[in-house]
Amino acid sequence: MDPAVALIRTTLNTVSLAAPGLAGRAAFELYRHPFRRSRVRPREREVHDRAVAGTLRHGEVRVVVHRWGDGARPVLLMHGWRSRASRFAELVPRLRALGLTAVGYDAPGHGDSGGRTATVLDHRAVALRLQEEYGEFEAVVAHSLGANAAFLALREGLRARRLVAFAGASELSWLPTAFCDRLGLNATVERELRRREASGAMFPGVADIRTHFDAARDPGQIAPPILVAHDEDDDVVPFSHARRLRAAYGERLELLATRGLGHRRILTEPTVLDQVTGFLAAGTDPVRRAVDGPADGLGKAVGAI
Repeated sequence: MDPAVALIRTTLNTVSLAAPGLAGRAAFELYRHPFRRSRVRPREREVHDRAVAGTLRHGEVRVVVHRWGDGARPVLLMHGWRSRASRFAELVPRLRALGLTAVGYDAPGHGDSGGRTATVLDHRAVALRLQEEYGEFEAVVAHSLGANAAFLALREGLRARRLVAFAGASELSWLPTAFCDRLGLNATVERELRRREASGAMFPGVADIRTHFDAARDPGQIAPPILVAHDEDDDVVPFSHARRLRAAYGERLELLATRGLGHRRILTEPTVLDQVTGFLAAGTDPVRRAVDGPADGLGKAVGAI
């Protein structure tokens, strides 16, 4: 076990016995802020360094934007929690081969951007700001928490012809439990954490978190065809989130289920990226090609559902 995690667990669980509010406040600060910033990985470096880097302002925060291409036919890349735009490095060359411009950003508190943290609301705001510069997107490609932000942004003015969601969170009510489970925090700490989240401290102006951030609500509000790629062994965002989205959107959503790739490897698995590329190239035509066989020992994709 990470010594820092062990210390957090022991300290907060102990404090919660005598001062639950104090323990909840400390847990809430940890919940809001990434433990550490994600760095560019060696396998991402070449693609990352080829990007044209720029910045935009989100409130008082400087957000770093990465662009691969001249801006024509843009595709918006939205990363997840404790991640960064370079995580899409394996996909970028495929997008360029289709004549698409890849546009990613490091959310506030992530990667090379300023600030300390970013919520789904911040991702949405950055996406809409980038639309002002690039216009309608050919597609949005999002991972994990970024996928939830993508659904929200598409409901609130973002225009895109297609949506690809890797390991996407269909709703956010499970996050406090997942956070506390990973740190081994007790029920008292979780209860206090949820109370603070519901108070509006994290999502100002949002009255009902469960409804507002539910990607499955009012599916008619989401116009583009959707491809969801999700691993059945995902230990971060459960596969049930993908099934929930499929149930809501029906035949408009193609579900690509995989095994053995987990939450992160699915972003780099060649056979999965081939499916995504085919979906993007085909526009509104559904992709029905199965993914066959194991991929470099990383797992076996089980095909479109």
